[in-house]
Amino acid sequence: MSTLFTNARLIDPVKNSDALGWVRVADGAIAEVGYGAAPQADDVVDCSGKCLAPGIVDIGVKVCEPGERHKESYKTAGAAAAAGGVTTMVTRPDTLPAIDTPEVLEFVERRANEAAPVNVLPMAALTKGREGREMTEIGFLLDAGAVAFTDCDHVVTDPKVFSRALSYARSCGALVIAHPQEPGLSKGAAATSGKFAALRGLPAVSPMAERMGLDRDMALVEMTGAKYHADQITAARALPALERAKKNGLDVTAGTSIHHLTLNELDVADYRTFFKIKPPLRAEDDRLALIEAVKSGLIDTISSMHTPQDEESKRLPFEEAASGAVGLETLLPAALRLYHNGDLTLPELFRAMALNPAKRLGLDSGRLDAGAPADLVLFDADAPFVLDRFKLKSKSKNTPFDGARLQGKVLATYVAGAAVYRRD
Repeated sequence: MSTLFTNARLIDPVKNSDALGWVRVADGAIAEVGYGAAPQADDVVDCSGKCLAPGIVDIGVKVCEPGERHKESYKTAGAAAAAGGVTTMVTRPDTLPAIDTPEVLEFVERRANEAAPVNVLPMAALTKGREGREMTEIGFLLDAGAVAFTDCDHVVTDPKVFSRALSYARSCGALVIAHPQEPGLSKGAAATSGKFAALRGLPAVSPMAERMGLDRDMALVEMTGAKYHADQITAARALPALERAKKNGLDVTAGTSIHHLTLNELDVADYRTFFKIKPPLRAEDDRLALIEAVKSGLIDTISSMHTPQDEESKRLPFEEAASGAVGLETLLPAALRLYHNGDLTLPELFRAMALNPAKRLGLDSGRLDAGAPADLVLFDADAPFVLDRFKLKSKSKNTPFDGARLQGKVLATYVAGAAVYRRD
């Protein structure tokens, strides 16, 4: 069986193009792509001039199995991903217990494959229990299917432990994903230091904590030669360190979250806890610097940093409330704010949301090329709507975009050529 997507506005991050064309899919893969007369196929999908792009590859999704299934399960996270145009979730190991053994990893893979309609690629912990004392069995975890290693927001404070883990990861060809932060400075912080945090009386952290953490990590990467990805760069002051590392030829990439690209510290307003994330929202100057870094390619990836939290952990005083926001369904419409504002083109957005994450993980997806998996998202970039958090498919509803006016609706999502979501 072959399927022809015709009359589509093709968003191609490889060619950096945005033009009307067609895509023919066969046997779960893209067979051919063209911009003229379309070939024959067994099934034809008329895209009516709407956007057809590679499915989003979202690095850093938290699914709360095992341990906190009441916040999010693979079934609900998979449904949310499909509704948001995310065809591959790269999941975090910050579960209860942490994903730090092949046995736990295999359980997670089995649950994910049973429950989620999209691709699920698990990451494993870098150190046992994410405690920063003893590295995990990286080789065995690689064999069991781990695509990267990370302790998430638990920074490995002992440089000797971290350097050993980086060295071992390099010998195995494994990717290490780290959270650049100086943990002593950032401990207990709920906001970014400055006038706003001072007026609100919130415990704050300087953006220099991120710069200091990144500087340390870059020195250890230079020493070990490891493959390194910074999960979130959120402060302008960290960008020169990242630029130097890349110019020096280190195998380094970096991401940022959609929340840091589209929101700033003032959105917290009068202690709105749905805007409490980690790292905290930054100043507007930082947000604008991040957009430029994505545009130039200095920052490689954009992710949702999907972090479900239940109502009880958010309905607390701002300082005590849990950090994090769900983002699988809001990643694309929030990113389209940057397109509608003229900050980034659609190919530039999908370079950061699909192509670059796939390349960093060694995947064939994220592109509209013959032979690539037919993981696709069809969306209307201009359709307006007001977000109602209670209509989200995630179990947890902690989104900062509740009640926000957004533009851009996912019409259908395809994994290996099969529809896993169609908008009603």
